Amino acid sequence: MAEKMGILGRKLGMTRIFDGAGAAVPVTVIEAGPCPVTQVKSVATDGYNAVQIALTAAKEKHVSKPFRGHLAKAGKGLFRHLREIRLEGAPDQELGQELTVGMFAAGDKVKVTGTSVGKGYQGRMRRWNFAGSKDTHGCEKVHRNNGSVGNNTFPGHVFKGRKMAGHWGNETVTELGLTIVDVRPEDNVILVKGSVPGPKNGLVLIRKQ
Repeated sequence: MAEKMGILGRKLGMTRIFDGAGAAVPVTVIEAGPCPVTQVKSVATDGYNAVQIALTAAKEKHVSKPFRGHLAKAGKGLFRHLREIRLEGAPDQELGQELTVGMFAAGDKVKVTGTSVGKGYQGRMRRWNFAGSKDTHGCEKVHRNNGSVGNNTFPGHVFKGRKMAGHWGNETVTELGLTIVDVRPEDNVILVKGSVPGPKNGLVLIRKQ
């Protein structure tokens, strides 16, 4: 799926700022870039248009030999994280070019992709907001049970997608329609209104909408 250009960053946490009217605005502070372009793909050579960007410098011992050879083409050093962004048209970026927060401006609409906070193994009531059974009057040891999960003879099995207990969180989540409140190029920081997926120091991808 074709996307608009974006940049990698780390979620530093949340705070609030005050607008011109004195109202408190909750914002997420994201330290984004600079992200060097480590590969440029085109329809002619790869069958589709895309740009690969990197973030977070890495030591040589933490990078495999083939990976080092790939990153050497950009001449920007070794990096821990790479992300590829597919584009609708031919990329304007060049190999080795650094992308910064200057590509955004206050008021821009963006979508932010991150990995949600893992909650571990959770029951049906917390994971799916089930009401549970009665606390009294005839209920015994079934207060938080999920109840029936399917028929007996026919179809004789549990359908896929049934809401049951299991692992919750630690999934790729994208928040759409977020507004950039402020951009601070001197600190490589973007302030985004509201919350974004992931824990503190979590890796996020900010893309234009």
